[in-house]
Amino acid sequence: MAASGQPRTDPFRVALVAFPGIRAFDVSVITEVWGVDRTDRGVPPFVLRRTAAIDAPIPLRGGLTLTPDRTLSWLARADLLVVPGLDDQVTPAPEPVLEALRRAHDRGTPVAALCGGAFTLAQAGLLDGRRAVTHWNLTRHLRTRHPGVTVVPDALFVHDGNLWTSAGTAAGIDLCLHLVRTSQGAEAAATIARSMVTAPFRTGTQAQFIEHPTPQTDRDADTLAAVRAHALARLDQPHTVAELAALAGMSPRSFARHFQATTGTTPVRWLITQRVAAAQKLLERTDLALPEIARRTGFGSEVTMRQHFATHLATSPRDYRLAFRRSAPRPEVDTASRHP
Repeated sequence: MAASGQPRTDPFRVALVAFPGIRAFDVSVITEVWGVDRTDRGVPPFVLRRTAAIDAPIPLRGGLTLTPDRTLSWLARADLLVVPGLDDQVTPAPEPVLEALRRAHDRGTPVAALCGGAFTLAQAGLLDGRRAVTHWNLTRHLRTRHPGVTVVPDALFVHDGNLWTSAGTAAGIDLCLHLVRTSQGAEAAATIARSMVTAPFRTGTQAQFIEHPTPQTDRDADTLAAVRAHALARLDQPHTVAELAALAGMSPRSFARHFQATTGTTPVRWLITQRVAAAQKLLERTDLALPEIARRTGFGSEVTMRQHFATHLATSPRDYRLAFRRSAPRPEVDTASRHP
């Protein structure tokens, strides 16, 4: 779902694949991300359809029901399929749903599964020989029930081919926003995230949430937040781990250890992610030349920025701008206003 080089004008079509046993929370996340009209705030239009094998209300936990508005035949028109997680990972999906997922996969349509939805993709045989992730508490069960799957134990979400899987609960939000970012641009994802009062993206792994393996004191957390704020306000400048560690009053080794325990990623990877995100916004909002964007976001050269765009977004800065450029320039982005 990387930038194609040409902006699309028709609405992006998303299919929620529903069947008995899916989680109401995941249904709500999918609906909140793609089912709310935010075109008045510059978000491109989406079409979200609730698809199912039968035309009847589907019971959800807690006395809720989901009423489908399309049959599974609509999946052939969808740009993206999203499978909610399950209340119980052993819940089998109906064979018509599994067959519809296989056909969509064969067509090359991106298919995303939230949390325990990875079990549904595995049941359909789509994850054999593929990398996938699920809630950390279900990792062993996924390995045992579907040994052909390469289970990634600590990612927030995983992409393999045209298949996406996410870790538990909040990581489903992360994946949905990432899918918006790759199809509609960073600004659209950020606008949706603001309306949901959540982060546009989180860096790190779900290892952060497993039994709190490395508790941090409030003082350390505040110190590291201040260091991140310092770096974000000066993205155009080079930053070394040693310099950031000195700001935190720590040795480089201690700083790197505490930083990864707090954010789930290394200082260098975190900086690169922030630089890519800042460059995305400048490409969307301004007419600045690519070398100037590379300078302002700390890449130093257009070549370096292009390399990181290829790694992180599977596209080039030039193609990204063509795909996600707004029709009229916005004021330049003040990177000092970004928050950690």
